[in-house]
Formats: sequence, C-alpha cells, structure tokens
Amino acid sequence: MTDSTALPPVPRFTNLRARLQAGETLFGTFLGLGSPTAAEICARAGFDWVIIDLEHGAASESELLANLHAVASTPTTALVRPRSGDRLRIGRVLDLGAHGVMVPRVDLPEQAAEAVSFMRYPPDGARGLALSTRGAGLGERSHTDVRAINQQIVGIIQVESPSAVERASEIAAIDGVDVLFIGPTDLTHSMGIPGRFDDARYLAALEQVVKAADGAGKATGILLRDSHALPRHLDLGFRFIGLGSDGAFVADGARAVLALARG
Repeated sequence: MTDSTALPPVPRFTNLRARLQAGETLFGTFLGLGSPTAAEICARAGFDWVIIDLEHGAASESELLANLHAVASTPTTALVRPRSGDRLRIGRVLDLGAHGVMVPRVDLPEQAAEAVSFMRYPPDGARGLALSTRGAGLGERSHTDVRAINQQIVGIIQVESPSAVERASEIAAIDGVDVLFIGPTDLTHSMGIPGRFDDARYLAALEQVVKAADGAGKATGILLRDSHALPRHLDLGFRFIGLGSDGAFVADGARAVLALARG
C-alpha cells in the first residue's frame, strides 16, 4: 500500500517563487479564452507560467478548475488573475489550486498589503484555512505544512496608475509582493497618453517601477503584445514577461493564414 505521506502535494508546486527570488528571467502568457484545451496547448509550448484571466477573460470561477487541471498536466506554473482583490475572490482561486495571484488595479501600498494578506494562511495572513481544498493538498498535507504553503504562493501586484508608480517603492517593500507588473494599456490611459508606449513619460514610469522593484529585491513584469519589443524591455530590467495571449495567438494565426491564401 502506498504511503500517502510520500505523495507530492496537490497541485504539484513548481515553486516559481523560488525561481523569482533566484533572479531568473521568466516568460509566460495570458489565457483569456476560457478553454482548457487552449490552456494546455499554451502550457505545453514551454512557458514558465500562464495567467488564467478571470478579470477580462472569458472564463468564470466555475470554469477555473478545468483550466487549472489542464495546466497541471504540464510543467508550467498556473497563476490566476481574479476579478478583484477581495478576500473571497483571492482565497477561492488559491483553494482551487492556483500557484499565485495577480491582483489588478492596486493604487496604494495599503491595498497591496491587504491583498497579500489574503494569499496567506494565519498567522502570516488572513486567508481562510481548509486543508481539504485542492490548494492545500486535498487533505494530504498537515497543519505543520501551512507555513510552507504560504511561502510558495506568488504575489503579483499590478501597477496601472500614476499613484501605483509613485508608491512603487513602498509596494515592492511589502513581504509577499514578488512582482510589480505593469499593465501598459491601463497605465498609459491613466497617465493621459493612451497607447503611447514610446512616450518619454511612460518610459520614465517603467524605469521608476523597475528601480523600485530592484531596490527591494523583487521582479518587474509586463505584458508585451509585440515580441519585437522584448529586447528593449529586457534591457530596462524586466524579468517576468508576458508574451501575448491565447486569443492573440489564434487571431494572429488565422489572419496570417488568410493573408497568405489571398496574397
């Protein structure tokens, strides 16, 4: 009979947080189609991480588990962006087995600290504790494992406003904030320069956030829809980089095939 204590935790954590703390540059993509098959295809492509997007994507919380199972069949780490940074929203995606959470639209350090507290069980945070959940091992882990579970969760805070840029150093200094993640579209619109990604003011904001994250020993992330922009952002110091999305891959592929056929 198999000794259940020897089984790996469910889900099998790849400890992306340790890789971040070691200074690795990690590449991922966003999953917005809500399709477990698309999620598995993207994960099998070899990305370090994927983010299942419940804020803007097609999937709902009721469809999240199937997408997490699909990604779990690969070595890729499954992260989730919930609809908001509320305690129950964050706790729910972690209970279902997300390895980390991207919290959208955080403007102040106090908001970031609160969101991070929702990612951790007491005494480190305010996450509701139930060892029967998938995120806690489906009953295969004990109360003594709780602190270890806390230390594996990746905390990603989105920087999408001038306020967040201004307070980036304070946000980065918070224990449990692992990545400051720029939302280029939201940030440029918030700054009054919508879509102007070459504007000097936007580029200065990027440099300010990278400097803040580096100063705290944290990573800076960004979503790039154009892979040609990758070298410039690597030079700026970004090392948690999202490259497109499942929906963009489908749209780009379909347009390319049709253009070739008609050309």
